[in-house]
Amino acid sequence: MDPVLVLVHSPSVGPSTWHPVAEHLTAAGHRVRVPSLLHVAAGAPPFWPRIAEAVRDDLRDVPADRPVTLVVHSNAGLFLPTIRAGLDHAVSASVFVDAALPDRTGPTPVAAPELLEFLRPMAAGAGGRLPRWTDWWDEEDIAPMFPDPVVRRSVVAEQPSLPLSYYEQLVPVPAGWDDHPCSYLLFGPPYDGPAAEARARGWNVAHSPGAHLHQIVDPAGTARHLVALATAA
Repeated sequence: MDPVLVLVHSPSVGPSTWHPVAEHLTAAGHRVRVPSLLHVAAGAPPFWPRIAEAVRDDLRDVPADRPVTLVVHSNAGLFLPTIRAGLDHAVSASVFVDAALPDRTGPTPVAAPELLEFLRPMAAGAGGRLPRWTDWWDEEDIAPMFPDPVVRRSVVAEQPSLPLSYYEQLVPVPAGWDDHPCSYLLFGPPYDGPAAEARARGWNVAHSPGAHLHQIVDPAGTARHLVALATAA
C-alpha cells in the first residue's frame, strides 16, 4: 500500500506554499494531504502540541493501517518528532525540505539566540506579536522567492502574525523518532548547514538549487525529488 504524502508547511507561512506540489503529486497518482497549521498560534505556549494535533486531525479519515510519508518545510522540521509521536499511522519515511533539524537529543529551541535578538524589537509595542514573515526582510530578499505576483499575494495574505513566544519555545525530541528512513532536500543557503548535518546522520541528501520557497517556483521538480527521496530507502 503506497503511503500518503503529508506535506507540512512552516507555521510562519501557510498551506498554499505546498499546494502546487500537492497538485503535481496528485496528478501523478499519489494520495496527498496538506494540513493547515494556521490556527496554532491561538492560546498560550507551548505551541508544538497544537501542531502535532493539527496533523493528526487532518489524517482522521485516512485508515490507520495506511502508512504515511511526512514532508516538512522550513521550521516545521523541528516539529517532525512530535508529529510522528502523535500519529496512529506508521511513518514509512520523512523528508526535510530546506528545513531546520531537531537536535539529536533533548529539546530543540525554535529560534537561535541571534534570531530572537533580531525578532524581539519587532514584537515590542505590538502585543508581543510579530509582523508577517515576509515583512521581516528586504524586498530584494523576498521577491526572488515567488514565481509571479499572483502567487506572492496568495502566500503573503495567509501568513499568520505569530507571537514572539512561538519562537521562544522548546520542542521535545522523543527518543527513537528517526527509526525510519529520513532524507533531506536542500534548496540553498542558509540551509546548507542542516543539509550537511543530515549527511552526517547518514541520510540521503538531494539539492534543487533555489530560494527558500523554491517549491512554489518549481513544484514539478520538487515533487519528483520528494518521490525519489521517499522511495530511496
